[in-house]
Amino acid sequence: MALRGHAVVLMGKNTMMRKAIRGHVSNVPALEKILPHIVNNVGFVFTNKDLLEIREKLLENKKRAPARAGAFAPLDVIVPAQNTGLGPEKTSFFQALQIATKISRGTIEIVSDVSLLKEGDRVGASEATLLNMLNISPFTYGLYVLQVYDQGSVYSPKILDIKPEDILKTLQIGLSNVAAVSLQIGYPTVASVPHSVVNGFKNLLAIAAATDVTFKEAETVKEFLKDPSKFAVAVSAAPAAAAAPKEAAKKVEEPEEESDDDMGFGLFD
Repeated sequence: MALRGHAVVLMGKNTMMRKAIRGHVSNVPALEKILPHIVNNVGFVFTNKDLLEIREKLLENKKRAPARAGAFAPLDVIVPAQNTGLGPEKTSFFQALQIATKISRGTIEIVSDVSLLKEGDRVGASEATLLNMLNISPFTYGLYVLQVYDQGSVYSPKILDIKPEDILKTLQIGLSNVAAVSLQIGYPTVASVPHSVVNGFKNLLAIAAATDVTFKEAETVKEFLKDPSKFAVAVSAAPAAAAAPKEAAKKVEEPEEESDDDMGFGLFD
């Protein structure tokens, strides 16, 4: 119901779905990439909407499921400390599972939380029976995406989680690596040319500083080398410039204090 107007879910026998797809392979050869994925209990979700939105709708709609003997636990199962409401005759059952209990008001009470199953463990008959007796449905069932087919390409649904920021970050790392390799082997590329230009300019400044050769950009460097005190003055001028607005603000506030004296009366009038 949540997918109405957004997508269509189609389930069927795998053999029939393969046959239907093969019937369209002659017109759309890329459909053949889907065939290897039609195994086990699978179906199709057809949509023209945003794939990320459709996947979220699929994952949101889940149902609680009881534990079944022989199944593999998809997550850790912890039985919380509680009064089970079961009679003392069931004490031996809890002892077989090594669960500490006590009798409280004629019923069995689990003393502390019990880690019953770990993710990936096979559910035994005793564990399934215990969870059913306690009315605990630890698992869920529903649809989840195995593969995505889009414009002739089949890819993992994890790609839907990639954001533009992730792509930009990966691209920046790749450009940095290309620039580093290009600079190391002396092979100019679009990524390395800006670095080469900057490094060349630094070399020119170094030559100008050590010789009488000069050019416009090197004049400032030469001035600082001739008189380092100019650099100290430039650095000390920055804090003074930052403090100037504060002093001006104080001066602006002074007339407001003087205006109180012009009210026409004194403190003891």
